[in-house]
Amino acid sequence: MESSVEVLKDLDALVDRAQFLVCAELQTAIAQRGQFTLALSGGSTPKPLYESLAQQDLPWDKVHIFWGDERYVPANHPDSNEGMARRAWLDQVPIPAEHIHPMPTQDADPAVSAQLYEQHLSRFFGGKEGGSADEIPALDVVLLGLGDDGHTASLFPQTEVLNVCDRWIGVGNRGADPRLTFTIGLINRARCALFLVAGQNKRPALQAIFSKDANSFDYPARFIRPEGKLIWLLDADAGEGLKIAS
Repeated sequence: MESSVEVLKDLDALVDRAQFLVCAELQTAIAQRGQFTLALSGGSTPKPLYESLAQQDLPWDKVHIFWGDERYVPANHPDSNEGMARRAWLDQVPIPAEHIHPMPTQDADPAVSAQLYEQHLSRFFGGKEGGSADEIPALDVVLLGLGDDGHTASLFPQTEVLNVCDRWIGVGNRGADPRLTFTIGLINRARCALFLVAGQNKRPALQAIFSKDANSFDYPARFIRPEGKLIWLLDADAGEGLKIAS
């Protein structure tokens, strides 16, 4: 695993750097494999990145968009990750509709929706649903955020989904609210896992994540160790005073 941590002066600089990295990975992926696969995250930090990408002249016909997690609400709900990304970015560019792959949230049982999305991924990538490690698809970039409790995607501390190792999509629970999420195994197959972290409220979680002895079940972002690159982009408020254990 190739790992790096960059502390940028502010959120604008973080967004600029994230845009550069995403576009660089896009160019590499298209040159090598003819398409670019990107999994989006929710929350407030990636929104300006999406707005910035909407202004770029990119080969949209070769881009496929997925989601790393989703709140269990309709796409038109204010809390929907899909809805936010569509408004900020996807509705503004000529990306083919069939290249947008949202997580389904219509079924009464989130576990059914998780299985449906896994089946969709399996068909798209030509793999075997819930297969062995070498059959898990490798997305080019998985965008990730960080909660002040150390969660990423919808992998929350001390929840059952952290133990799932035979599925690609799981159900993460935040209290009584279910969410769909990439499992640790699927994220860790990424060619590039890119964390975007802003705000001083993230400092305690970051310090635990980069320490030697914190419990990963308490800070699930510690589980993210992709086979490809792991890049942390922090703004100065989040990165101030961070000590990284060697």
